[in-house]
Amino acid sequence: MKSIIVYESAFGNTEAIAFAIRDTLQQFGETAAYRAGEFSPAQLSAYDLIVAGSPTQKFNMLPDMRTFLDTIPPGALAGRQVAAFDTRIDIHKVNNRFLTLMVKLFGYAAAPIARKLTKKGGKLRQNPAGFFVEDTKGPLTKGELIRAGKWAAGLAGNG
Repeated sequence: MKSIIVYESAFGNTEAIAFAIRDTLQQFGETAAYRAGEFSPAQLSAYDLIVAGSPTQKFNMLPDMRTFLDTIPPGALAGRQVAAFDTRIDIHKVNNRFLTLMVKLFGYAAAPIARKLTKKGGKLRQNPAGFFVEDTKGPLTKGELIRAGKWAAGLAGNG
């Protein structure tokens, strides 16, 4: 299986998750990871599995990820497996009613990423995943890199 992880990262946390996913998927075939602005959607046809991820900021993905996804031509992901992830603050730890309400209304980045990938013809390999950070700038919550590797093994059909 040939896989690619296309990600955006503001403070390095999402990049660390992307690299953990990459490192696991490399056990199952050729795998690369690129920032959204460094990779052309025209190259996606070379991959069997496309994984995309972004931090959740303002209840959505970062603008470079949105631009990347929007420039994928309609139907370009037909026959391709896709998956989506994000990094996010654990609202249960924050325990803020307003933030909880906003998350219920607007959600996180992974779901809209997954919708855009499937709208372009991709077949969702498994449910979008969210990985926790302790604060806006991080660090990642303990154990999240291991959890990202397990999620990636599931993408490869071995999780």
